[in-house]
Amino acid sequence: MKAMLLRVGIDTACGGTLGPIFEDGSFEFVPIPEYPGAPRAVPVYSETPGRWGRVLSTYVPKALIDAPMHYDPEFETCTYGDPTTIKRRYLLKLHQGDLLVFYAGLKPYKNDVYETALYIIGYFTIDRIIDFNESTRKQIAAYCEEFANNAHLGRDSWYHNLVIASGDKNKSRLLDHAIKISKRKPNKAGRLTYAISAEMEQQLGIDCFIERSVPPRFVVGETYLANLKKILAE
Repeated sequence: MKAMLLRVGIDTACGGTLGPIFEDGSFEFVPIPEYPGAPRAVPVYSETPGRWGRVLSTYVPKALIDAPMHYDPEFETCTYGDPTTIKRRYLLKLHQGDLLVFYAGLKPYKNDVYETALYIIGYFTIDRIIDFNESTRKQIAAYCEEFANNAHLGRDSWYHNLVIASGDKNKSRLLDHAIKISKRKPNKAGRLTYAISAEMEQQLGIDCFIERSVPPRFVVGETYLANLKKILAE
């Protein structure tokens, strides 16, 4: 068994902001914007209620208020998809029972209890990893129906390079409270960026910069995986 950490959600490079974290540690998962001209109806920020009483457009720049969202991962049927070269390669390393752990950049919303940082927001326990490049047209048609909630379905009739990670719905969830995993640290160029925190380094056995989603980071080893499961259960 292993766990892969992957950054998701709106950020300053893709969307111009970060999702909110509230005074009690709860948060909203705010997806990145969908690309312009998406070929099917997709949810928009102004019409999508968050979990804590406000529509998601509350937390995005004015230019995105009525923009469509790329809702991925989605935690209703628990799917995540990606066709990009690096991410698909790493997703294909996952197997049934592995963990796909999602983290996101969050900033405090009307509070000074929390700080802007990277936080674990949810996870999937992998049920299946599906490579559309290895699937027949008949299988793809079935997957399009089964995974209709995923943002990538309907984008491209050929689904070239798409990999779908399907989570076990009984063992996957969006957390109620975010878990901080980062600290600010200068990189080789001297720029302050996000690295794994000292506490999480000790708990998870990884020491690296995690500002970007690639390459994804893996947690391995019985002790570190047990620590991760304990963290996710809190």
